[in-house]
Amino acid sequence: MLRTSSTAGINDVKRCCDLFNRRAGYLLIVGAFLLLLGVFIVLRVSGPGAEVVKVKVVPVETSRRAIDIPPAAFDSASHYRTIIDNNLFRPLGWTPPRRVEPYRLLGTKLARDANTLPQAILQSTTGYQTYIVTCRTSTDEL
Repeated sequence: MLRTSSTAGINDVKRCCDLFNRRAGYLLIVGAFLLLLGVFIVLRVSGPGAEVVKVKVVPVETSRRAIDIPPAAFDSASHYRTIIDNNLFRPLGWTPPRRVEPYRLLGTKLARDANTLPQAILQSTTGYQTYIVTCRTSTDEL
């Protein structure tokens, strides 16, 4: 009896699936028919077919700017400048050492006549010595 009841259940499932597949097939056919009908209606309403028009193609001259400017040459030194400046191969978290300026500007002295040069008052950051320099004085002389 168990076999007959399980077979009956399988037959019911098959009938249900066949019925579902048949309905789905009918829906697909009706949908395709409605789509085809819609295309014919749109073609009928839109009127005659599109008119073919001949167009004369005029060649456009390239701009002189594009012709006159040669492409930029590849400069390998500037291309690798970022790697050189930032040194990408250092350990993670490395920061460059803080640059210490050797001199600090304390003030300037303007010339009162044409014979004297303007002067600057500099202080050394290491020895705290004060220097009065002119435009022509080299820092190597200090």
